[in-house]
Amino acid sequence: MPELPEVETIVRGLRRTIIGQTIETVRLFSPKIDQDNHPGWLKRLRGKTFLEIHRRGKNILINLDDGYTLWIHLKMTGHLYYLPKIPAADKHDLMIFNLKNNHHQLRFNDYRRFGRVRLIETDRIDDQPGLADLGPEPLKISSKDFVERFRSSSRMIKPALLDQCFLAGLGNIYTDESLFAARLHPRRSTGGISRHKLAELHAAIQEILRKAIRLMGTSVDSFAGVFGRPGGYQKYLVVYGREKEPCRRCGATIRREKIGSRSAHFCPRCQRPPRR
Repeated sequence: MPELPEVETIVRGLRRTIIGQTIETVRLFSPKIDQDNHPGWLKRLRGKTFLEIHRRGKNILINLDDGYTLWIHLKMTGHLYYLPKIPAADKHDLMIFNLKNNHHQLRFNDYRRFGRVRLIETDRIDDQPGLADLGPEPLKISSKDFVERFRSSSRMIKPALLDQCFLAGLGNIYTDESLFAARLHPRRSTGGISRHKLAELHAAIQEILRKAIRLMGTSVDSFAGVFGRPGGYQKYLVVYGREKEPCRRCGATIRREKIGSRSAHFCPRCQRPPRR
């Protein structure tokens, strides 16, 4: 699933390309998306102009000029592409927005077809389930608040970081990379980690996310930006996806374990397991 840096890369690409553009027509190829919206929602989109684009966690919010917002979640394999107009739809396209007077399209493409689009009144968007219950943004929360948030709970650190209601935007890639940078085992309990070490983790998360955004995200599966170009952070991964390879810090063999329902990659020497 695209994580914070990938979604932020897409949002920045959309700001460069579609803000101020007007929707001429919309083609929909997903009955599920249609069922998620009110009758007549597609007609409402025609003739509307894109005003502002925001990211909240892994969600993309596109404000229109009529007081409505397009709420898009890419799920596991969704893409938003800004392309010259092509008459034929790709078999994996969910929606195609034909833009007026610039000979381009915005295409929502998703080969697993789990992607989601909803049209909601802008003044109600922050109250929607899935947005209202999101935790703070990793790049905005202060070190002090981050430490207090984690010290006040007692759960394994990896699931805590993945919990979007606890902290919004992180997924497997950047959680594994940040825990390695802070030398924290993914099974460590949040309440048992020192304030100093949690502050170190906060700094690692922010540094890694900012670098990944500069490099336009991580492409380990199919991620690409709005122009179809892959990201570049995959060249800097030190534990994620490197199971059975040597640790670049100490030479020990990188492990992958299931923690809850998710995989965790870590170095057993650099990230000592908690005492039983």
